[in-house]
Amino acid sequence: MSSHFPISVLLAAHTASLGQYWHKLTDKTFTGIYHANFFDLAMMIPYFIVLFVLALYGMHRYWLVYDYYKYSRNVPGPTPEVKGAWPRVTVQLPIFNERYVIERLVEAVSRFDYPRELLDVQVLDDSTDETRQVASDVVDRFAAQGLDITYIHRSNRSGYKAGALENGLKTSRGEFVAIFDADFIPEADFLRRTIPYFQDKGIGMVQTRWTYLNRDYSLLTQVETILLDGHFVVEHGARSRRGAFFNFNGTAGVWRRSAIDEAGGWQHDTLTEDTDLSYRAQLRGWKFLYLPDIECASELPIDMNGFKAQQARWAKGLMQTAKKILPRVFASDAPWFVKAEAFFHLTANISYPLMVLLSTMLLPAMIVRFYQGWLQMILIDLPLFLASTCSISSFYLVAQRELRPKTWWRTFLYMPFVMAIGIGISVRNAQAVIEAIIGKKSEFARTPKFRIEGKRDTFVAKKYRNKSGWLPYAEVALGLYFALTVVYAAANENYATIPFLLLFVWGYLYTGFMSLGQSYLSRLKFDVNAPEMRPAASGAPGF
Repeated sequence: MSSHFPISVLLAAHTASLGQYWHKLTDKTFTGIYHANFFDLAMMIPYFIVLFVLALYGMHRYWLVYDYYKYSRNVPGPTPEVKGAWPRVTVQLPIFNERYVIERLVEAVSRFDYPRELLDVQVLDDSTDETRQVASDVVDRFAAQGLDITYIHRSNRSGYKAGALENGLKTSRGEFVAIFDADFIPEADFLRRTIPYFQDKGIGMVQTRWTYLNRDYSLLTQVETILLDGHFVVEHGARSRRGAFFNFNGTAGVWRRSAIDEAGGWQHDTLTEDTDLSYRAQLRGWKFLYLPDIECASELPIDMNGFKAQQARWAKGLMQTAKKILPRVFASDAPWFVKAEAFFHLTANISYPLMVLLSTMLLPAMIVRFYQGWLQMILIDLPLFLASTCSISSFYLVAQRELRPKTWWRTFLYMPFVMAIGIGISVRNAQAVIEAIIGKKSEFARTPKFRIEGKRDTFVAKKYRNKSGWLPYAEVALGLYFALTVVYAAANENYATIPFLLLFVWGYLYTGFMSLGQSYLSRLKFDVNAPEMRPAASGAPGF
């Protein structure tokens, strides 16, 4: 059966029901029972527009899953044999106040089995704390052991990470440049497995897949794993297999130096300098390669404020990149599907302000819809809602099934939490997206790492915290607001909507209270952090 069949049915039902809806709004047969009025129209028109746009982005997730399977044969083969001499490689390690993890990173790079005479390592340090001494000592120690490693410290953070990488290129000697963030631990054979692909002179960048040292640390890290796996498996997989543009993730990848230069180098007018450079390079004709079988371990944020800061930076940076890059993409001679995918990729975070807007309209819309009857809700609201929400489940379940075929079913237990936390971070991300749209600049908010590798590790008494600000109070307020919508739904026997409303209640209250708890309770004299939700041994969410 064609995959377009259910979509066409939904569209037909939607079109028919819109006619019925308009007829019922304007029909005067039942004067005194229900009529169209200005409030209803002012509420329901924006409500349906928001639902429709969210449904479009939801349908795009289905399309990514479709492309992922349709082009499943378009994957890179095994690492090719190197014909001739190995090229020189520069390894760049950009850091900022990372005293807990920098030594671990340098140790991992020192174990590379790449020819030492063809390898030079740069520690690009913009730190303002004791990380400077820690990093300098580590560099001196490994330099004494024969590793070609240099320590480059800047007294200002001009351009943030992009500025540090750009500064390092001035003295780099490699034909290729490998980049690793402070919390990553590449395997010893990383370069030997990635560099051979560059024998194709058209390849400008190769990206590997992230894995996570602290995946099982808490409910939050489990959710982060599912979110990132969806990106690396389905998004990267579908785009690379189809031949659409996809992005370097800022770390765990290798660039051809000439591709960086031809694309205009690192630029720091967006917070996602990696995506910006990726699109500029691909518009210049460079091909990118995604290597999902080559993994690079990393550390996930374990505190809610750090996670939200990371997500907001990505949301704002992608929207900034959309404003900068999409006009060039549309003006290029790239195929239509490349342009379409670039649009959905770079503008996807517009869903966050729309989600917040939908949240504020939901209770009034429920009241209006209650007086219009349940048939319209089934024919109009339900298809749009399912298109915008159920696509999330299918998207992430596919990724887990690909990576963990024996245990992927456990992901079902986490899906309510994935959706709830996605809702919960919408306030912070909505602010970031709006700032990008209106052109408000902000600093590069780093994600603090604490060298958390197992369940027994803790960040108690460790430095580096992201401030919560006022937004958690807004999240808590929205959670309480949705608790009222649950009461209203129950009072009117609208029980079918209650499970979905509870996702909003849980999402906003969880993210809000966790942010506030980790900001304030950790400062008490007992020096304890807010309790974190941990998964049970069965793999089910635990509390």
